[in-house]
This record gives sequence, C-alpha cells and structure tokens, in this order.
Amino acid sequence: MKVVDVHNHFYPPAYLDALRSGNSVVKVTMDSGGDPHIHYPGDYNIAVAGHRDIAYRHEVLEKEGVDTQVITLTTPGTHVEAPGYAAHLASLTNDAFAAIVDQRAPRFAALATLPLNDPAASLTELRRAVEQLRFPGAMLFSNVNGIALADQRFWPLYEYADAKGAVLHIHPTSPVGVEAMTQYWLMPLVGFLMDTTLAAAHLVFSGVGERFPRIKWVLGHLGGAIPYLAERLDRGYHAFSECRANITRPPSEYLKTWHYDTVNFDQNALELAIKFAGVDRILAGSDYPHQIGSIPSMLEALRALPVSEGDKAKILGGNAARIYGLVGAKKN
Repeated sequence: MKVVDVHNHFYPPAYLDALRSGNSVVKVTMDSGGDPHIHYPGDYNIAVAGHRDIAYRHEVLEKEGVDTQVITLTTPGTHVEAPGYAAHLASLTNDAFAAIVDQRAPRFAALATLPLNDPAASLTELRRAVEQLRFPGAMLFSNVNGIALADQRFWPLYEYADAKGAVLHIHPTSPVGVEAMTQYWLMPLVGFLMDTTLAAAHLVFSGVGERFPRIKWVLGHLGGAIPYLAERLDRGYHAFSECRANITRPPSEYLKTWHYDTVNFDQNALELAIKFAGVDRILAGSDYPHQIGSIPSMLEALRALPVSEGDKAKILGGNAARIYGLVGAKKN
C-alpha cells in the first residue's frame, strides 16, 4: 500500500542560518552533538538530522517504507518575527521546499509557509506558492500571535484558497495561556491539542467553513478534541443564538467534511475519528522527526485498525494522494 505522510516537519538549512544571523527573535543554541535547539515560549525543538538533512531523511523514508512526505515548517513559524522579516523567511522556506520537491519528487511534496502576521503578504505568498511553485496549499498555525484564524483580516486569504480548492492544514502553535503550560511539556502535550480545537470551533462558528466550502481543511493531531467534543458544539448551536448567527447547520456537519491527520496513535481515538468523519477524511501523519513523533508508531497503529484493506489503503496514502493532488507518489 502506498504511504503518504501529511504531518511531518523540516527546517531548511537556509532557514536555520537565517535564525542564527541575529535578525530573528528566535533563539538558537547548539547541543554537544551539534544539533540546533530552537527556543520559543513554553517549548523548544531539537533540530536533529531528520529535521535539516534532506538526503538523510530520504534514506529514512526508504527504510521505513514511506512513499511520500508532504513537508511543512513547524513551530515557532515565521509569524513570530517582524512582518517584513516574516515575509522574507516564508519566501526563503518555500523556495527551499520547492527545490526539494523539484529534485526529489515523488518522495517529497510540500505545503507553503506563510507570514501570517501580515495577511496581505500571506495572500501574495500563497498565490506564488500555488501558481508558481505548484504547492497544493499551505500550513496555518492555530493562532497568529494570539489572533484567531477566524478573524476577518484572514478572509481574503481564505477567498483565494477557496477559489483554488487549496489545502489549509492547521497546526498548533503557542496557545493562549501558554504561561500556565511551561512545566512538564504541557504546551505540546495539552496546549497544542486545545489550540487546534479552539481554532476549528472558532472557524466554524464564525462562518468561515460555510462561506469558503471548497477549502480542503486539515486538522493536525486528529483534530485535537474535535471528534470528542463535536456533540457539545452542536448543543451550543441549538442552545445559544450567538452560535447560530453565522451558520445554517450544526457545527459537526461542517467538521465532518474536514480532514484529520493521524498524529494520535491510540486505536480508540483513531476509531472515533473514523466514525466521526468517515474513512475518506483520515490522513496518515507521523510528526516525524520530532521527539514525540514516530513513523513506526504511525504505521503500526494504522495497519492495526479494524477496517478493510481497501480502507487502510485510503488512510495510509490514497486519501492524501487525492486531496493533495499528488501524482506518482511512489518510491524512487
């Protein structure tokens, strides 16, 4: 079965060099093994070889049996920088991703990085990424320096994405209230999932999902708590007039048309997401090469699902090939 991993992350070397140049607000230190540590509030990432060496990563995917990875930048994202520098870093990253895809497709595809703290620049960069670099869409962070993705300043971006039928993959970032999550890795373990849930609920209640129905929304980490809490959102729709102001159907009816990556390797959680959204909406994801990610765990969990072989093939790669418009996603 073809395997397409839609949730994984890569730091282009040019991006890491830019962070170390002194112009970035992000602090980078080096450990004794020569791996960069990228620091931001409540969390840090260790940029191991898989994060920054594409040849090494290619070999890992061959060994693990992953046919294609849709690479994305990860936290802290370019939106933490000053707007002009954010746009520069986003363009630099997308050019690096495009070079990887050009040289190594079909092993790699990519989603664009956007300077989200500058909505106008984000629209310009998304248009460039889709029309010139031929990316299927972009990854969005779950909030932009505390501003909700549902905010109308981002609606021109969604209008363009809707017109193109683009993928917008929501990945968490430092959540509101991060100061309460600085111990025990609570930000990535709990806060990330809650921020994705909050972002999705806000997008639906604000009417973004209804207004822009052709966007292919993807929620990271199995949607946070969305499959578990969707019934409660529906109760809010029926109970509170504010929850009906911008939408004509209960929230779950929109959320069931969205897509969910499988960066949650628990069988019960995966089965709940399948029951909620249907097998055609579930996309394989590993979170490789983060400490908390695992390609083997992803494959083990998905291959153990109590579904037909045909449905497993959809989840492992068929759905992603269709949704992301991937052609020839097979081993080199």
